[in-house]
Amino acid sequence: MQINAVRDTPDDPSQAPTQHRWSVADFYRMAEAGLISEGDRMELIEGELIDMAPIGSRHAFTVTLIAGMFRTADDRCLVSVQNPVRLSAWSEPQPDIALLKPRNYSTAHPGPDDVLLIVEVSDSTLKYDRDVKLTLYARHGIPEVWLIDLQQNRLTQYRDPTPQGYRRSCVASASDVVEPVELPGLAVRVSEVFGGE
Repeated sequence: MQINAVRDTPDDPSQAPTQHRWSVADFYRMAEAGLISEGDRMELIEGELIDMAPIGSRHAFTVTLIAGMFRTADDRCLVSVQNPVRLSAWSEPQPDIALLKPRNYSTAHPGPDDVLLIVEVSDSTLKYDRDVKLTLYARHGIPEVWLIDLQQNRLTQYRDPTPQGYRRSCVASASDVVEPVELPGLAVRVSEVFGGE
């Protein structure tokens, strides 16, 4: 009996496995077929299905607190909490808070042109929110993102989107009052974002 040695051969790009990208339409077809249930916390990012982290009590409270500040302070926008924003055929994230231009979204999720501000609250997901989602938002022209780091009690504003990321970022101090560039006068006290800490 002859045993042939298995030799490593140079990679042939035509033989390499390819990753399947899921579209937003695929995502909804999977849900209609029962492969994804309403209880599954997932978002679609650049064709990949991403399991979302469980929401801890501090994260949930911070989102509720900020959404309440926006709801009681202004009628120039709609406050959308943990709902989809369709950025492209391949990406439909679910930001913690999106301030939207006021109109009826009952027939389609809002798109990039509808968004005035996105707020992401990060506890265990800071690296993912900063390195993946922030870049995605900038590439699709979202005018401003606030990234709230619950580990460091830090609010960072990102503005001036480009395809490579945001040109400007500013870390707000606890004593600062911040407002969205698209909604001047809608003031939020940073100390109140962190429960007065």
